[in-house]
Amino acid sequence: MPPTDSTLFAEPIHVVQLTDSHIFSSPDQRLLGLDTLASLHAVIDQVLEQQADIDLVLATGDITQDGDVPAYQRFIDAVARIPKPCHWIPGNHDDAACMAALGGEHDLNRAWVDVGAWRILLLDSSVPGSVAGYLDEQQLLRLDEALASAGDRHVMVCLHHHPVPIGSEWMEPLGLGNADQLFARLDDDPRVRVVLWGHIHQKLDQQRGHIRLLAAPSTCVQFAVGSDDFATDTQPPGYRWLRLYNDGRIETAVSRLPAGCFVPEAGGSGY
Repeated sequence: MPPTDSTLFAEPIHVVQLTDSHIFSSPDQRLLGLDTLASLHAVIDQVLEQQADIDLVLATGDITQDGDVPAYQRFIDAVARIPKPCHWIPGNHDDAACMAALGGEHDLNRAWVDVGAWRILLLDSSVPGSVAGYLDEQQLLRLDEALASAGDRHVMVCLHHHPVPIGSEWMEPLGLGNADQLFARLDDDPRVRVVLWGHIHQKLDQQRGHIRLLAAPSTCVQFAVGSDDFATDTQPPGYRWLRLYNDGRIETAVSRLPAGCFVPEAGGSGY
């Protein structure tokens, strides 16, 4: 059985989501002119200033831009500044095998983690060589096992790719290719309270029946909301915080750096 953490936590459980940091191996590399490591550290500074009672950090994919060991190590060193457990999942820019090896050394890999009255499930929706995502048979079996053994816990499901349309035409084919198989398992299970993802470099907060659908801004470049073609936004980097209560209630919001911080170069055509 995958490892779990049954430690009792005070209510509520306080989770911080960091996503799409796109760290490079070399310190002189930039994403659309933006220093992604500097922006990650600035976001972590804000987390440390604003969130005094964190229980868990979730890094929801595109940890690196190039999928190389030095880039992952730079991320690991950065997130270690938050003195709480961190668990990660791969995105389309990541090397899942590399993450599995490195994550084992730093306890970053979990199939799921139990905290208080909640089970937080971490799914790998990355597909080698593809920007779009898919939950393969192994990941669907992980989901089935997690739900079957969750008991009366509330459940939060985390992945990288968006499983619903977000109103940006260029991103629609880049989401989760088999979202129907995901929601076939979640829609009729009232224990599932949240689906949380990254990938879209913007905040999202929607409701699907009993399920809260949440995404967070990137810790670096932001994508323009509702754009038909690739376009960046001048909003600053940020993170999402969540408070998970024993009765299944959720409080959550996005926090961003001050306006004007870490704006990508104009006219970027892709990432």
